Amino acid sequence: MPREAPYLAVADVLRARILAGEWEIGGRLPSRARLAQEYAVGRNVVQRAVDRLIVDGLLEGRAGSGTYVRVPRERLRLVRSRHRDRRGGPFLRAEAREPGRADAWDAHSQVRVAAPEEIAERLDIRPGDLCVRTHYEFLAGGHPVQLSDSWEPMALTEGTPVVLPERGPLAGKGVVERMRRIGVVVETVVEVPRPGRADRAEANLLGIGPGDLVLRIERTIYDTDGRPVETADMVVPDARREVVYEFGVDRP
Repeated sequence: MPREAPYLAVADVLRARILAGEWEIGGRLPSRARLAQEYAVGRNVVQRAVDRLIVDGLLEGRAGSGTYVRVPRERLRLVRSRHRDRRGGPFLRAEAREPGRADAWDAHSQVRVAAPEEIAERLDIRPGDLCVRTHYEFLAGGHPVQLSDSWEPMALTEGTPVVLPERGPLAGKGVVERMRRIGVVVETVVEVPRPGRADRAEANLLGIGPGDLVLRIERTIYDTDGRPVETADMVVPDARREVVYEFGVDRP
C-alpha cells in the first residue's frame, strides 16, 4: 500500500485537534515553525497541511497575523426562480426580501469589447464581435455575496437608451425590462450550475480563501425567437449560500 503523503497525515491530525475543540473558534494556531517542530516535519509540510485545511473551510489565514480557526458562517438560501417572478414583482426585488439577500451592487461596464470564442458561441455571434461587458459585485449588508460577469451583443443594443445596464432610464432594472424597452421579449433563461474552487482574484473580492468551494452558474437569456440576448458567469461562495432552484407547475 502506498504511504500517505506527510502533509495529509499532518492535516488529519490538525483536523482532529480542531474538531475536538483544542483551539476555540476564532483562535490562533501555533506558528508554522512550532508545528513543524512538534510533528518533526519541514515547514513546507506544515504549510501544505494548513493550506489543505483552509481549502476545507476549517481554517483561515490572515495576512501578517497567522492562521485561525474559521468562524462558522450562516449558510443562507439563494433562490433561483422565474416562477416567483411571474407570481408577482420583479425577480430581484422579490428575492431581496429574503434574509441575507443582496441589497446593493457595484457594477462596471466596458463597451466595444471583443467577444472571446466561448462567449461568442454562447451568444451565437462571431468571435471578436463587439459586446458590452459588465462586472457585478453583489453585496448584502455591505458584505460581498456574489460575483457576475455579463455580456450583451452590441448589435442588439448599440444606439439605444439601454446599451449600458446600469445607466440610462432603466438602469438597474434587469435584462428583461431593458430588452422589453427596445422591443425584445425575453422568453427563456437557461442556467448551468457547476461546482468549482475560487481563484485568488475571486477569493479577494468575496472575502473567502483561495480554493474555497464556489458554485459557478453559466446563465444565458433568450428572446421569443430563441436568440441569445445576454450571457453571464456568476460565482456564489458555497460557505455562505445554498442555491435552490424553484419551478412552477403548469396547470391544465
